[in-house]
Amino acid sequence: MKTRLLIATAAGALLAGCQTMPSEDADMAVAQADMTDDGDSAAMPEATGYFAAESTLPFHAPDFTAFGEDDYLPAYEQAMAIHTAEIDAIKNNPAAPTFENTIVALEKSGRMLSRINNVFFALTGSNTTDRLDEINTEISPRLTAHFDAITLDPVLFRRVKAVYDNRAAMSMTPEDAKLLEDTYEGMVHAGALLTDAQRTRVKEINSELSTLTTEFGQEARAAMADQTVFFDSRGDLAGLSEADIKSAADLAAEKGQPGKFAIALQNTTQQPSLPAMENRAAREKLFKASYNRADGTTDIDTRTLIAKIAELRAEKAALFGEPDWATYAMWDRMAEKPKTALDFMEAMVPALAATQRREAAMLNEAIAADGGDYEVEPWDWYRYANKIKAERYDLDEDAVMEYFQLDKVLEDGIFFMANKLYGLNFERRTDIPVYHPDVWTYTVFDRDGSELGLFYFDPFQRPSKRGGAWMSNFVEQSHLWSNKPVIYNVLNIPKAPEGEVQLVSFDWVNTAFHEFGHALHGFFADQRYESLSGTATARDFVEYPSQVHEMWATWPSILSNYAKHYETGETIPPEMIAKIEAAAKFNQGYDFGEVVEAALLDMKWHALTPEQAAAIDTPAKVDAFERGSLEELGLEIDLVPPRYRSTYFNHIFSSPTGYSSGYYSYLWTEMLDRDSRKWFRENGGLTRANGDHYRATVLSRGGTMDYFEMFENFAGRRPDVTPMLEARGLIPGDEAADSEVSDDGPANVGDAGE
Repeated sequence: MKTRLLIATAAGALLAGCQTMPSEDADMAVAQADMTDDGDSAAMPEATGYFAAESTLPFHAPDFTAFGEDDYLPAYEQAMAIHTAEIDAIKNNPAAPTFENTIVALEKSGRMLSRINNVFFALTGSNTTDRLDEINTEISPRLTAHFDAITLDPVLFRRVKAVYDNRAAMSMTPEDAKLLEDTYEGMVHAGALLTDAQRTRVKEINSELSTLTTEFGQEARAAMADQTVFFDSRGDLAGLSEADIKSAADLAAEKGQPGKFAIALQNTTQQPSLPAMENRAAREKLFKASYNRADGTTDIDTRTLIAKIAELRAEKAALFGEPDWATYAMWDRMAEKPKTALDFMEAMVPALAATQRREAAMLNEAIAADGGDYEVEPWDWYRYANKIKAERYDLDEDAVMEYFQLDKVLEDGIFFMANKLYGLNFERRTDIPVYHPDVWTYTVFDRDGSELGLFYFDPFQRPSKRGGAWMSNFVEQSHLWSNKPVIYNVLNIPKAPEGEVQLVSFDWVNTAFHEFGHALHGFFADQRYESLSGTATARDFVEYPSQVHEMWATWPSILSNYAKHYETGETIPPEMIAKIEAAAKFNQGYDFGEVVEAALLDMKWHALTPEQAAAIDTPAKVDAFERGSLEELGLEIDLVPPRYRSTYFNHIFSSPTGYSSGYYSYLWTEMLDRDSRKWFRENGGLTRANGDHYRATVLSRGGTMDYFEMFENFAGRRPDVTPMLEARGLIPGDEAADSEVSDDGPANVGDAGE
C-alpha cells in the first residue's frame, strides 16, 4: 500500500504547503525571499531548531540522532507561523496574480512544515511511542485548521481563480497547466465556492474528523498491539513450528505471563497462524479475538467513532451539494463515479458467490474425511483449504518458505529485478542514521550510474508499528528544488528468533515486490512540482504500478537468482513454482471474497445520506448496518468475513479521507495490473526495452496526465478486465471474450463472470 497522509482536505494536499511527503533542496531563506514578486523575507517569523533548515545528510535524509520527541511541538508552532506568513505574502502581493507569483508561490510554501510532517507521521506509523501518540492527538486537529485556513481563504482563492480564468491566454508547459488545474479544482473541492457559513461548517467538520480519525487509528492499533491472545499450553499451539512456539512463549513472558504462550494479532481479520494450528478451539479463540477487535468485546470500542465519522462525512458532502461522501470523495479518481466502481465490483459477485459455495462444500468434505463432525467456519477455512491445496498441488507452505531468505529476497530478487528491467544498482550504507535498528538503507544508482535516491527498508513486525505494509517518502522528487527522492518501505514480517535465519512466506515475498513497485514509482518521478511527483496520483491508480511488479517475483530468471534453499543453496525447483502459481487460483472464494466484501462495505458506509448516517447513532446500530450491508451482497459472509471489519478498518476510518470510498482501488488497479502483465509477456517479458518503456509511459509520469491516456500510451489500447478474471479463476481462460474498459468502467464484466 502506498500511504500519503492527507492532512485536512484533498485540496490541502495539492498545495505544496500541504504536501505530506516533500522535502527541500533550497535554503529556507532563499525560498522565503523568492515567494512573490515583492515578497519580504525579513517579515517571516524566525525558524530555529533542527527542522528550521534542510538536512545536511546525503539526499537531505532526516538525521534521527539530531532531534527528539520534545522538538516536534515547538517546530510545528514555528512552521505553521512561517507558512501562514508565506501565504499572507502571496495574498497581499500588490502585483497582478500570475502563475509564478501565485501558483508556484503556493507550491514553494510550507517547506519547514513539510519537513516535520515527513518525519513525524512516518514515525507514528512505523515506530510510535505514547508521547508521539499524544502529540499526534494534539497536532492533527491544529494542522487541519491550519490547512483549512489556507484552502478556504477567499482572498487567496480569488488570486488562484484569476490565474485559472486567464489560463487560455497563458504560455504553460503541460505540467504547469496540470498544477494550475489541480490547485484550482482542489480549492473548489475544499469549499472555496461555498458561502461563508458553509465554509465555517466545513472547517468545523474537518477539525472534528481529524480528531475522530486520529483517535480511531490509535484505538485500532491498540486493539491489535495490546490485545495479545494468550494460550495456556503448548498443546494449544500444536502444529506451529518450534520457532513459532518459542516466539509465543517469549512474547507471553514479555507481556508478564511467563509459562504461557501468546500470539500477537495482525491487522487483517484472518491470522497467519490459523492454518497450522491443529487445536480447533484454539483456532476459534484466535480468530474471534481478531474478528471482535474494537467492537466492545474488550474495553476498546471504535463503533461510536465510526458512527460519528460517517455522519460528519455525509454532512460535509451535502454542503457541497453531493448525495453522499463517496460521490464527493471520488472527484479526482480514475473511475470518477461511485456507480463505475460499484458496477465493476458487483458484476463479479455472482461468480464469486458460486465459487464460495463450491469451495465451502469441498472444505466440508475435507473436514469429514479428517474425522471432523462439524462444518467449516472461518477459523477452519484456511487450514482445510491449505490441506486441499497441498493434496491437489502437492504444495507444502513451510517447505516453500525455506527458499525465501529475507536478505536474498531483497538484494538478489527485488534489486536484481530492478537492475535487469531498469538498469538500477544498489549499495548498502551504514552511515545514514535510522529510526530503528532493524532498518536497512541503500543508495540507489540510476541506469547511467548517477545517484537516483536513497532507500530505507523496514521489514519486521513490532508493537510500535501499525499493521500492513506501505511505502512513502522522507523527501519527494522535485526539479524545482533539485531534490532526489528518499523513500521507505515498511513491512510487518514476524521476526525470526535471535540467531535463526530469517525466512519469509511467499505472501511476504509478493508484498515486498509490491511495495518496491511503489518505491520505483517514487524513484522514477520526473516532475518539477512535488504536488504532481511520483506517487501523487489518484487512489485508484497508485496501486497499479506496485501490483505489476509482483509478477517478477516468480519470473524464472529472477527466481533462479534469489530463491535458494537456506541450507543447501539449491534453487527452488520449477515444479514448486508451477504449483504455487496453479494453487494461486484456488481458494479465491475467500482470498478474493474478503477483499470484495471490504471494498463494498467501504462503499456502503460512504453511500449514506446525512439522514441515514445520523440514524446510525449507537454501537448496536453500527453492528446492524455492517451486517445488513454485507448480507445485501449475496456472498457467504458468515463463512468469509470481510478482510477488515468496520471496527478496525484503518484504510477508511483512520484519517480524514484516507482510502474512504477507495478500497475498491485494489481491485480496480488489479485489473490494470493483470492486463499489463499480459502486455509484458506478449512483448518479451523481462527486458530493458520493456522496462524503459514502462518507466517512460507510466512510472515517470506522476500525476501529470489523464490515467486512461497514460495506460493507453503504455499498452496501446484501453484496459481489458479479462486477464484479471482469468487470474482469479472466475472465468476459464479459453472462454473469455475480450472486454475493454471505458471511462464508465469495464465492459461486459457481468457477462464474463456469470
